[in-house]
Formats: sequence, C-alpha cells, structure tokens
Amino acid sequence: MLHLLRLIWQDPSLRMVHVGTLFFGLFIASVGPYQSLVAVEIFGLSDGAYALVLMAALVVFVSSAIGIGIVTDQRPSRRRMALLAAGSMTLGGALVWVAGTAPAFILSTVVFLPLSGTILSQYFAVNRLVSAPLPQADRNALLGSQRVAMALPWLVALPLWGQVLDGDVPLLSIYLVTGLAGAGSLVLILRHWPRDEAAPWTEVKSGLGFRDSLAELLAGPVVARVMLMGAVHSGGALTGVLVGLIFAQAGRGPADVGLFFGIFVGFEVLSMMTLGYLLPYVRRLHLIAAGTAIYATYLALLPFVASGPLVWGLTALAGIGGGLIYALAIGYLQDLLGKRAGAGASLMSLQRVAADGLCAGIFALGAYVGGYGLVAVMGAVAIVLSMAAILWLDRNRGPGEALP
Repeated sequence: MLHLLRLIWQDPSLRMVHVGTLFFGLFIASVGPYQSLVAVEIFGLSDGAYALVLMAALVVFVSSAIGIGIVTDQRPSRRRMALLAAGSMTLGGALVWVAGTAPAFILSTVVFLPLSGTILSQYFAVNRLVSAPLPQADRNALLGSQRVAMALPWLVALPLWGQVLDGDVPLLSIYLVTGLAGAGSLVLILRHWPRDEAAPWTEVKSGLGFRDSLAELLAGPVVARVMLMGAVHSGGALTGVLVGLIFAQAGRGPADVGLFFGIFVGFEVLSMMTLGYLLPYVRRLHLIAAGTAIYATYLALLPFVASGPLVWGLTALAGIGGGLIYALAIGYLQDLLGKRAGAGASLMSLQRVAADGLCAGIFALGAYVGGYGLVAVMGAVAIVLSMAAILWLDRNRGPGEALP
C-alpha cells in the first residue's frame, strides 16, 4: 500500500488523474441514483420517453468515446479532448440547475453529460501511459487505485444526499454539484495536464486512418472479449436494478437499500486496496474469475435471504467480488490493443453497451417468466458462463499480451 501511495504522490500526472477521477466519481454518485427521479417526478417524462432519452444518451456516449479514443491515438489531442469533456460536465450541470426545464434536462442528459463521461477514459489512458515502464503488478495496482478513487465519493455523497434531500434542499441541487465537479475538473486540467506536445509520457501514435482504427477496434477477437467482459459486468447492472425491487418484496424500505449499497461499496473499496498484495502472486485474469464467482454467489443468494439478517453478509460478497472485477477488467481491456492507449480505454464504452444490453434482456425475460428472484439467478449463471468463455479464449495468451 505504501509503495502504491508513493508511486502516486511522486508523479504529478498520476496525482492529477486520481484527483480528476474523484471529481468524476462525485458527478456519478450525485446524478446516477437520482436522474430517473428527476426525469419522472420533476419534469414529468413518461417511462417510455425517459427510455428514449437513455437510449439516445448511450448512443452519444459510445460514439463519442470511440471517436475520441481513435483521435487521441492518431494525433496529440488528449488534453483538448479532456477539456471538452470537463467543459461538457460543467455546462450540463449548470444548464439543468439554471434553466430547470424539461428541454434543458433532455439536452443535458443526451448531449453534455454523455460527452463528459468520456473524460474517465482519458484519465485511465494517461494512467496507462505514465505507468507503462513499471512492472505489470504496479500497473494493475495503479488502475485499481484509480477505481478506488472513483468509488470513494459514493461513500460520502450517498449518505449526505440522503440527509439533505430529506430536508429543504431541492433535488435539482445534484446538478449544481455536477457543474461544480466539472468546474473543478476544468481547473485541474488547465493547471496540471501538460500540453500534448510536452507530455512527460511516451505515446506511440497509431498511424492509422479513422476507418482502419475503427476496424481495429471492431475486430472479431477484440469484440468477442469486450462483449464477454461486458456480460461479466452485467452483474453490477443487475444489482442496480434488483436490490431495491427484491428488498421491497421482502418488506424492506429505502433506508435498507441505501445501507446495503453503502456497506457494499465500503467492502468494494477495501477489496480494491488489497490488490497490490495479490497481483505479484496471482494472474490478473484469475483474480477477475475469482471475483466473478464470488459476485455470482451473492446474486444467486440475494432473493433467498433478502428478508432475513443474512442479507447483510451478502454485502461482503458483493463488495469483494465487485472490487476484483471492476478494478482489474479495465487493464484487461486496455491490453487488448497493446499500445493504443486511447482506443484501448474507449473499449470501456463498448463493454458498457454489452453490460446494459444483457442486463435488460435478462431482466425482461426473467421477470416475465419467474419474477425478480429468477432474474438474479439467471444473472449469476450468465456472468459465470461469460467468464468461463474468456478463460477459454485466453488459455494460450500471456498476461498483458496484446491480441495479434
């Protein structure tokens, strides 16, 4: 742990990306849990209209993330793309807070906030570039510590929002905080992100045109692994959908839901912080597989113990398993394209499409056939089978080795 903290403290670029990730985590922790509530209860969007907004936002996010990833691998433009994303976060938050209208909310949700989401890929790309000369265990630990930085605001923001929103603070205040997080990101980038031509890291540009770069991203071996890793992440997406519904069926209220997530994220952070001790001895992909098995156990047990005290024990399984998956899968995706730091980071957006898509399919089928309990069990089976497929595909591939 001390070694990891020393690495971060001694390198200005690593300090910058960790602080920037904290700002991004504050944005997600503020908007994520309450966006649907704002859409439906404040601006009166129907479920169908809000679904269309989310679909449009996903399209903008994926296309912009892939486009920015390719552009930053072609020419020195990483700092400018980060400023664009931070500016979008600032504008998106300020627009909803100041205007307070449904059109402003839709414009922010569909355009500005998805664009701001691309800054996370830029932070992870810089982390990879800066840590490239280090041993693989250190590189993986640094990616894990950055994921911890993203999770930490949830531990603070969720209980604080729960308290202040129960009082006289308006729900749209989450967008004021979003705008402030974007402004903080802008100041951080302007002051501490080196200009691209003077960056202290070595970055080999792809030399490929846009069409060839896109073809590289969408090559069969790459897409297969990204989709499967996305399927593994669908367990996390299902947790966001299922916990409140299953708890409600078990007679538990919103307070229990919030407490469950708070404890679960705490275990997740602790899990990520132990990776530095494990990575020198255990292969990264095997740790992801272990995390998947643990997370699947939590999902499968959730509907059976939700009404009793044993449900609180599941927070440890969910946090430990999720921490291993979320912290290490980022490096796995980046390694698929070798030195293409930008394009490798943009694979995270394709993974999100796979995770959300499979989550929606499992939920629709499972809920129709047998209810929320069946959804949880189906999700557990799906993530285990997906992880098994990845292990089979990579059975002859060395740790950290790019695809041919």
